[in-house]
Amino acid sequence: MSILHVADLFEQRQNSLDLTLAAGQGGLEREITSSDISSPGLVLAGFTDRFPSRRMQVLGETEVMYLRSMAADRRREVLGEFLGTEVPVVFVTKGLEPPRELLDLAEERSIPVIRSQLKTGEFYRRIKPFLEEEFAPSTAIHGSLADVYGVGLLFVGASGIGKSECVLDLVERGHRLVADDVVLVRRRGFDVLIGQAHEHQQHHMEIRGIGIIDVRALFGVRAVRQQKRIEVVVQLEHWRQSASYDRTGLERDTTDILDTTIPRVVIPLNPGKNITVISEVVAMDHLLRYAGVDSARMFEQNLRLLMQPVKEYLEEDYE
Repeated sequence: MSILHVADLFEQRQNSLDLTLAAGQGGLEREITSSDISSPGLVLAGFTDRFPSRRMQVLGETEVMYLRSMAADRRREVLGEFLGTEVPVVFVTKGLEPPRELLDLAEERSIPVIRSQLKTGEFYRRIKPFLEEEFAPSTAIHGSLADVYGVGLLFVGASGIGKSECVLDLVERGHRLVADDVVLVRRRGFDVLIGQAHEHQQHHMEIRGIGIIDVRALFGVRAVRQQKRIEVVVQLEHWRQSASYDRTGLERDTTDILDTTIPRVVIPLNPGKNITVISEVVAMDHLLRYAGVDSARMFEQNLRLLMQPVKEYLEEDYE
């Protein structure tokens, strides 16, 4: 599970969220363990039974005005219950001045109170993508990722089978490298997988017999990109006489990455096979299927239409 410290959030988003620390500096090392962020709602009215603990809280103009309407003793009591729910950080939007009781209790309990000059709606709009990115499910996959005709092809297979060489050939033909050897995959939303290279590797590749090469320096900046959605997994494997390989494409194979199902194409390797051209065809076929054109299915339907008279003749032949 991803862990983000309040200090990290404050440092990374101080400018974009227009943040200033109002109280609780001693709690900047508190851990944020969830991307959930919300307003306290009914907890300020005394209903705390279903209040989620360890969630970041936002006080907008409505909440601040409601707190100011209370007597000082009642306000301190309510805020004491509010901050007693393991809140990691409290944001106060619209540049509003937090109630003095909130600042005092935050200092006592080392809970950061951070002001933002942004309106509440704009604050949510800017912080949520950052939190979703930080807490998105992720994994590392041994393989190579390329952008081929705008389709993200993830090449996987045994070590030394030729994944990097295939991608290098694609780059030479005008396509783009995303990551080689180790692909960091992060899920966005429910079904989008984004792949990228490790920050220290980026546009470099290891080619056996040559060593480490800089693709951007050799082929130009247009030969690389920082990240790409993974749309098809291309699995390379050595040809096996006993194996059964798909020859029609009527039934598509799939694989799961981070609980997301994506198409998979298994390509057996034997001498003389042009894997680069096949990879381009895989990408173009994916684009056609996405546009609603299924070549294999259309071929089958046309073949059935051509065979229909023969089928009817055989059905009528009673000899």
